[in-house]
Amino acid sequence: MPDPRPVLIVTAVEAEARAIGLLSGARVIAGGIGRTNAACATCEALLGPDRFRAVLSAGVAGALPGSGLAVTDPLVASACIYAEEGLVTRDGFVTLEAIGLSLGDFPGNAVPVDEALLDALGRLFPIGPIATVATCSGTDEAAAAVQARTGALAEAMEGAAVVHAARRLGVPAIELRVMSNLTGDRAHQQWNLPGALDRLGTVVRDAVRALGGR
Repeated sequence: MPDPRPVLIVTAVEAEARAIGLLSGARVIAGGIGRTNAACATCEALLGPDRFRAVLSAGVAGALPGSGLAVTDPLVASACIYAEEGLVTRDGFVTLEAIGLSLGDFPGNAVPVDEALLDALGRLFPIGPIATVATCSGTDEAAAAVQARTGALAEAMEGAAVVHAARRLGVPAIELRVMSNLTGDRAHQQWNLPGALDRLGTVVRDAVRALGGR
């Protein structure tokens, strides 16, 4: 029998939630910008009275150098990678794993996504790692550093926190983004936020259907 529980969709801002709209088989919340808001909102929802079969971190993102992604392209996270957690030395960035510390029940800074969700959504959309940053890349150097540090194709500010929180509570989770801009020098970035939000609504509706929604 189909699972009657809805999918929890966590966005950062109301504009993303409005772009997705009301969906059968899903509940959409705007949890706030950044990792703390994202993790808290996810936990509040999952620990509340409703029960969810999956969590989807959804919203817009910036495409990193060399990703091959264009503005309004979708991307499903193959992993959600914390970009800042670690140690900065004169020789470069060192991960927590390299200094004997751990972020959770997974190696390094990459929070695993649920394999079944990845299989379902990977049939519809491109897949690749997405970095979760505290500071967005507004220079070419910053964008290149995030890409080199994480190997990610895009950056956003919440995905790893949403998926990590859901993982701790035993709920399958994944991240799905639409590119609103290309990262790099702020004065020369390409942007299409209205187009990305419009595409986000379509992409998330397709994703919910692929996950068993109506």
